[in-house]
Amino acid sequence: MSVAPEPGSRPAHTGISRRTAGWLVAAFLVLTLGAVASLVHLPYAILKPGPAFNTLGRATDGRDLISVKDRGTFPTSGALDFTTVSVYGGPGNPVNAWDVLIGWLDRSSAVLPEQEIFPKGQTSKQIESQNLADMTDSQQVAVAVALRNLGLTVPQVVGVAQVQRGSPAAAQLRTGDKLLTVDGVKVTDGAGIREAIQKHKPGESVRLTVRRRSEVLTLDVPTKAAGGRTVLGIVLQTTFDLPVNVVIDAGDVGGPSAGLMFSLGVYDKLSPGALTGGQQIAGTGTLAPDGQVGPIGGIAQKMVGARRDGARWFLAPADNCNEVVGHVPDGLTVVRVGTFGQARDAVESIAAHQTGSLPHCTATAAAR
Repeated sequence: MSVAPEPGSRPAHTGISRRTAGWLVAAFLVLTLGAVASLVHLPYAILKPGPAFNTLGRATDGRDLISVKDRGTFPTSGALDFTTVSVYGGPGNPVNAWDVLIGWLDRSSAVLPEQEIFPKGQTSKQIESQNLADMTDSQQVAVAVALRNLGLTVPQVVGVAQVQRGSPAAAQLRTGDKLLTVDGVKVTDGAGIREAIQKHKPGESVRLTVRRRSEVLTLDVPTKAAGGRTVLGIVLQTTFDLPVNVVIDAGDVGGPSAGLMFSLGVYDKLSPGALTGGQQIAGTGTLAPDGQVGPIGGIAQKMVGARRDGARWFLAPADNCNEVVGHVPDGLTVVRVGTFGQARDAVESIAAHQTGSLPHCTATAAAR
């Protein structure tokens, strides 16, 4: 027997309210969208501020980041930080929709099309290998520039980086050979070697003097035709005969953009007095053998990383001024440099607290 409710009475609650149900549905939809967004991979790369490393300090493995094996060094102080960018995305490490959204909302990050950062068709392993090779080359150049600015003679040497399989040169040349002369003429750069080879017809032999380890060899190497030119079928690489054994330990950091700061660090360790005067100075920039400072990527993120890690001064390549203006973090002063000499002079001025005439990245400079 059932009892009917009294007139006007409300039925008892036997479930959840409409409002609660609405919230549950909304929460379910948000979770579902979040799950879907995390699975959707997008062709973007995200740049974020990376850590800064003091070239005058120790590497992550506890050893000196810059060590000199066969010559005494001088005491240093302060810091000459090289800055980095953390890159997310690319082959083997795709970013999802959430990553991209967070990157767009984060003012210190930059979201760029993937192809602007990663060469098309390359694997993550190939990219990593190239970055480490670029880092090694930048270290060689950095040491050479520092030693030359200390008054030492540093001969430039052209070596064989690769011998193409099946080329006529494969029977005689080896990776690592140093080219001393071509047809009896001393050579110091790749352009001079290529020019000398062009004087021959394809199929003719070029007489090369090479140094292979401790041995000097004279070889008659046949040429071939390729792309309307006479070639040996080798890839050249410029290296240096360094009179001082300097070792740079940058860990797993890759790329060429630390060249300027490495060079300043080597110079400081091998010259009397503390170059920085105890100041913490950060910076970035590629370095050419003639001391020219070249532009780099991700400078906005590098400035944020430098300030976050305590730097008040930042050395920026002149060619990056258009990316510096309007993006300098509070408390950081950016100095524009175009050569190693300008960078060294800037550090000395900062150490002496004579900074009034230092050049900065202005709207006018960026427009040049």
